[in-house]
Amino acid sequence: MNDDERKVIIYKISEHHQSGSTEFQRTPVSPVNRWLTYAIMIPIVVVLILIGFFFFAAFLALAAVIVAVLAIRFWWFRRKFEQSMQQANDVDQKSETERSIVIEDAQIIEETETRRSKDDLR
Repeated sequence: MNDDERKVIIYKISEHHQSGSTEFQRTPVSPVNRWLTYAIMIPIVVVLILIGFFFFAAFLALAAVIVAVLAIRFWWFRRKFEQSMQQANDVDQKSETERSIVIEDAQIIEETETRRSKDDLR
């Protein structure tokens, strides 16, 4: 490397620092390299999108199964609760019915006053 080339490199570096620019200056990319990059990136992006779609579908199916299981479980508890409430109401209705039958079959007895003497109490 001769002195002129060193001067150019040093001049460019010092010019970059003196201007205070923080921008990154890119070297120009050839169109062939740019198209080659696109040709490689497009299949990769498509594969990643398909993998993402697969995992999203699997997650959605798993969530649907969990929701269905929980819905069936709550339905089962509600059914059991309603059956127990029905049985409790049936028992109450039967006991009320039995009581009413007993009350209907009861006879009214006349009350009489009896006087006891002191001798009866001993």
